[in-house]
Amino acid sequence: MEKEQISHAPRTFGWREKIRGKELWLFCIFSLFLLLAAALMMDSPKQIFLGMEKILLSRDALITDYFKLANYGAGFFNTFLVAVLALLLVRVMKVPFTGLTMAALFINIGYGLWGKNPVNMIPILLGTWAYALLHKSPLSNYVYTALFGTCLGPFVTEMVHILPFSNRTNMVYAVLLGMMMGYVLVPLSMRTAGMHQGYTLFNVGFSGGIVAFVVMCVMRSYGVDGEPVLIWTEGVHPWLLTGTVGYFLLTILYGWLVCGGSWKGVLHIMRHPGRAVADFAVMDGPGATLMNMGLVGLMELGYILLIGGDLSGPVLGAIFTAFGFAAFGAHMRNTLPVLLGVFVSALLSDYTITTPGVQLAAVFAVGLAPVAGQFGVIAGLIAGMLHSAVAMCTGSFYGGLNLYNNGFSTGWVAIVMVPLCESFISQYRIHKRRKGI
Repeated sequence: MEKEQISHAPRTFGWREKIRGKELWLFCIFSLFLLLAAALMMDSPKQIFLGMEKILLSRDALITDYFKLANYGAGFFNTFLVAVLALLLVRVMKVPFTGLTMAALFINIGYGLWGKNPVNMIPILLGTWAYALLHKSPLSNYVYTALFGTCLGPFVTEMVHILPFSNRTNMVYAVLLGMMMGYVLVPLSMRTAGMHQGYTLFNVGFSGGIVAFVVMCVMRSYGVDGEPVLIWTEGVHPWLLTGTVGYFLLTILYGWLVCGGSWKGVLHIMRHPGRAVADFAVMDGPGATLMNMGLVGLMELGYILLIGGDLSGPVLGAIFTAFGFAAFGAHMRNTLPVLLGVFVSALLSDYTITTPGVQLAAVFAVGLAPVAGQFGVIAGLIAGMLHSAVAMCTGSFYGGLNLYNNGFSTGWVAIVMVPLCESFISQYRIHKRRKGI
């Protein structure tokens, strides 16, 4: 028999094999370049510089739309800087790119359009770092808490403006307060996760609301108070709409290509209830996760367009947040019921569906997606209705200084809803068993 010829030609790999394990990282880098490109396309470098000066020196309390406060270019450039800071922290700490990583990055990208900037984020991050040092733990253990915890950044900015001392002294107190809150958030967020049992995706938003409420009560007892603001862009900028739709479509296309042209993964994701921890990137792969993110982003954007809402900085930021959490618990099937719940609530209440707070409550209802996923459509509708009512009340608790007001609201709704849902289900099973006997 002739000996088999052994080929020594180098083995070739397809592009999917070459980027395996780096799919989400490459997508985030691509997103960074798009943010920078959007900033430069919207405004000139001079206008961006002047706008950034306004953003860094102004108050950041809810609701401060950087598109309206400064300009579109500065808003996108600020969120580009916020994204770079978050991405650098993830890379330096060697945190793997999972669904939770995507949620943490894109919530910061979203809030970079209305409330977060690199300056007011740093004290919170330093506070988390101080906790890690004191407890002799690697900071990588608390990266997610640090990134989500920057929701309290407006407290840092506010202290500079409202304390009755010199600017330099106010800045020192502001940094110290920010560090203190970043420190407290770490142990508190570990406890609050058990309170809602994973039925809100915004756990740090809930714990951040508790910290903000306590700090604001102490401040008010000494005559120091912060007032909510409303700076809001009305209407829909055509280029902004086109770019956003294009971005979500590209996300779906990229995910589809990574999956080898299959939709099975994203269909499998939609069978998950979404209760935390539901990391789709780990369970179903990056391709399916990216497709799911794009679909959720389009759904949220479509809702805002259908109701005649505004594509303001806060609304776009909320949509990016939902887009990120579509990698960690949310999908169209469990998000739609809570979204419609907010819509129904607005029709029945004194608010209109286009009230700024109601628009945000609808998009941020994604945090309660696990309730609908676990207990069904009716429970999801009720959760959305409750969320709409609670979110419109809680902002005054802390003077608009907790950016994750809707996260605080979803926490309380989950705490109320889950025991009731479990009780009804348990009684139904008992009744069914007795009937069977």
